[in-house]
Amino acid sequence: SYLQTSLSIWGWGSLGLVLFLVTFGPFAIFYFAFYILCFVGGGFVVTLLFGKSNSEKYLEQCEHSFLPCTSVGIPKCIEEMKREARPIKIDRRLTGANIIDEPLQQVIQFSLRDYVQYWYYTLSDDESFLLEIRQALQYALVQFSARSKETDWQPYFTTRLVDDFGTHLRVFRKAQQRIAEKGDQMKDQAEELVDTFFEVEVEMEKEVCRDLVCTSPKDEEGFLRDLCEVLLYILLPPGDFQNKIMRYFVREILSRGILLPLINQLSDPDYINQYVIWMIRDSNCNYEAFMNIIKLSDNIGELEAVKDKASEELQYLRSLDTAGDDINTIKNQINSLLYVIKVCDSRIQRLQSGKEIDTVKLAANFGKLCTVPLDHILVDNVALQFFMDYMQQTGGQAHLFFWMTVEGYRVTAQQQLEVLQSRQKDGKHQTNQTKGLLRAAAFGVYEQYLSEKASPRVNIDDNLVAKLAETLNHEDPTPEIFDDIQRKVYELMLRDERFYPSFKQNVLYVRMLAELDMLKDPSFRGSDDGEGESFNGSPTGSINLSLDDLSNVPSDETVQLHAYISDTGVCNDHGKTYALYAITVHRRNANSEEMWKTYRRYSDFHDFHMRITEQFENLSNILKLPGKKTFNNMDREFLEKRKKDLNAYLQLLLNPEVMKASPALAHYVYDFLENKAYSKGKGDFARKMDTFVNPLRNSMRNVSNAVKSIPDSLAEGMTKMSDNMGKMSERLGQDIKQSFFKVPPLMQKTYSDPDHCRVAAPIDDNVDDNIPLRVMLLLMDEVFDLKERNQWLRRNIKNLLQQLIRATYGDTINRKIVDHVDWMTSPEQVADAVKRFRDAFWPNGILAETVPRRDKAIRMRTRVAGKTKLLEVMPDELKHIIGAETTRKGILRVFEMFQHSQLNKRMVYVFLERFLETLFPQNKFPELFNKLHSRSKQMQRYKQRLHSTQAPSLQK
Repeated sequence: SYLQTSLSIWGWGSLGLVLFLVTFGPFAIFYFAFYILCFVGGGFVVTLLFGKSNSEKYLEQCEHSFLPCTSVGIPKCIEEMKREARPIKIDRRLTGANIIDEPLQQVIQFSLRDYVQYWYYTLSDDESFLLEIRQALQYALVQFSARSKETDWQPYFTTRLVDDFGTHLRVFRKAQQRIAEKGDQMKDQAEELVDTFFEVEVEMEKEVCRDLVCTSPKDEEGFLRDLCEVLLYILLPPGDFQNKIMRYFVREILSRGILLPLINQLSDPDYINQYVIWMIRDSNCNYEAFMNIIKLSDNIGELEAVKDKASEELQYLRSLDTAGDDINTIKNQINSLLYVIKVCDSRIQRLQSGKEIDTVKLAANFGKLCTVPLDHILVDNVALQFFMDYMQQTGGQAHLFFWMTVEGYRVTAQQQLEVLQSRQKDGKHQTNQTKGLLRAAAFGVYEQYLSEKASPRVNIDDNLVAKLAETLNHEDPTPEIFDDIQRKVYELMLRDERFYPSFKQNVLYVRMLAELDMLKDPSFRGSDDGEGESFNGSPTGSINLSLDDLSNVPSDETVQLHAYISDTGVCNDHGKTYALYAITVHRRNANSEEMWKTYRRYSDFHDFHMRITEQFENLSNILKLPGKKTFNNMDREFLEKRKKDLNAYLQLLLNPEVMKASPALAHYVYDFLENKAYSKGKGDFARKMDTFVNPLRNSMRNVSNAVKSIPDSLAEGMTKMSDNMGKMSERLGQDIKQSFFKVPPLMQKTYSDPDHCRVAAPIDDNVDDNIPLRVMLLLMDEVFDLKERNQWLRRNIKNLLQQLIRATYGDTINRKIVDHVDWMTSPEQVADAVKRFRDAFWPNGILAETVPRRDKAIRMRTRVAGKTKLLEVMPDELKHIIGAETTRKGILRVFEMFQHSQLNKRMVYVFLERFLETLFPQNKFPELFNKLHSRSKQMQRYKQRLHSTQAPSLQK
């Protein structure tokens, strides 16, 4: 039935539709829809018009019956707004110094223009808001300037800044040590280093850690916002600070527009590397320093960047079409580039395969090591510390300390007796007092080393000891009273197999040679399997052996070496004029003949002569170097005469009989004649002083050793010092006497547990009041890790620095430093800093675009150039004081520290925090920074570890 009903409905409906279409036509449907639409639209229009008219009538009734009259204030306000805005006068004075105010006003104007005006004018033409912001900024700057003038900046620059840098370096060094102790090859060592760094920081700082600020951009922006808001609270009037809109605008301009870009730039390792290169731009890159950096590099990116650049230059040189003399130059350059590429390939293979070898252990098993006599060890600061460590290991430290104490006693006694004689001539009598001091000192040496109560006791002939005791009891002490026993102790250390003979077989001896820069690396063989050829950087026109291979060539008939000075010239380098001698070198062997030219100064000849005569005493009677001439030493006739004399010197040196008599001499000769920059064994001033120091070496070994270590830059100061040599020697004797009586002769290692403390702890007695000594000693402690080494060396360096400071500047050095700090904070220097900031951010008045990040290869090559420059600028005298290897490691450690942007940010923020603490000492900034850094993850972990370690003790 349901189906039938549905069919009937559809049937009737279809029939009705067909009849409608037949009757009215196919367009009837459209007409019908149109009529309906017009009906609905008309009804809507009528309703709208009727409702509008009724609403207006109703509103008129309400206005007249219910609403009150309009206030007169609103029309007046509208009228006031329509008037022209009155110009607001702004006082352009900020700091009271016009040279500072002018660039500061430009910085404010540029900041408002580029960070506010460009969007504000799209909203309103009213400039009153912009003027209010400008007034707020200027008021803050005025308050900041007033605080700066009231602050004493000398402690900040001379103490806190140095302490913070030293602490940062100590944390980095400890982090490196922890990673080295783990020993595993990590996938991302840089990230692991950053985590370990902040882990060490929280252990050292105890209350603060800056890991979030330095590693999270979001947290860094929040930190800067909070810091800027605090500064605005301090600097702005209360009314302006309560204006949230203006406060937020100023805060964002300072934090995101100025501070954040500035901190990012100062923390960029590439920017720091470029700045380092710019600072020492006057120093020429040394080939040896460059190759040392390549051989020591552990960064594959650096090696690949250098290799790619060398390959590019190699392709360019091979594409040149040259002839004649130019072709020899091109071949020399090609050989040098081939050598660089080969070294890079070998180093990359070692790093990728993990076959890194300790150079010291490798050198200990390679060839024959140089022999350093015991008497040279005892008068060399660097060598003595290694021998001292060895003697302590073997239990023979008493012998060594006795020998050193007697040396100090002899110098003190000689000084005191000389002073006594001079006073007796002047009619002054203090004989008993001086002799009493010397007797007490002599008895002190006897009791500490030779008596039966001594521990440890020097084992020596009892008859000599008894004779000494008899002399002490019945005669006045003399400087030579201990000479016989000291000579026996020296013979014992020299002959006894436990001491010097065994020391030469110990790894400490090898490390000593490395510090003295007397340890040659094994010759470069290319790949690890030994295949391939070795390439030398010297321009010989063909593939040659490396320098170390040359050193191992026997001086017989198979290899013949001839050299002569072919030409002379006068060079002018940065206003310094000197003569240069071109040496033509021929080398012949059974299969080939080679020739090259090298260039040497007279000072190079002089240094080379001193070096070989010290190593080979028999040569001093054979070789005679032409003497020096102070005036008119650039005359052509004099240069020709010196050329002939130097030629005669070379011919005598290369005589086969001379070479055979001293087989080890070949190494020094090849090193001198190789086409490279000559590495001097001593500084210029040290060589000049040798003629004065050598006669006094036996009586004042330590003093002469200190004099030889004086840098070249102090030559003028030492010239003045020579006029007062008598006063200086008396003062120096008093210093030695004081150190002898106050410092225990047994100078053993002391451990002050520096791992978990800041560098700001007191450095040493009588140091904190001496600004330059404090700064230099602190930096040397942290850069070269002196506190971890022999304490005697550190004390010796401290005494040397004291002598140099006193001899050069006297008591005026502190005043000079204070004056320099005042100069740094003077209006002229502050204005110059503001101008540099303005020109960096707005060059030519236009906001600087974001500098695109330089290509990785360029950045890597910049790193190599920066390390090379730093190694090149380090003076040789510093290597003589603390050792070549220690110097190299210290410099490279500092450079490596700056290659991590997160760590650089930490140092910048530390400097900024200390700056604000110094500027606002009454505002409790240390507590504020602790709160701002309280969300540190490392700090939370540290507190958890601390709580877990303290919980068991509390339960007990």
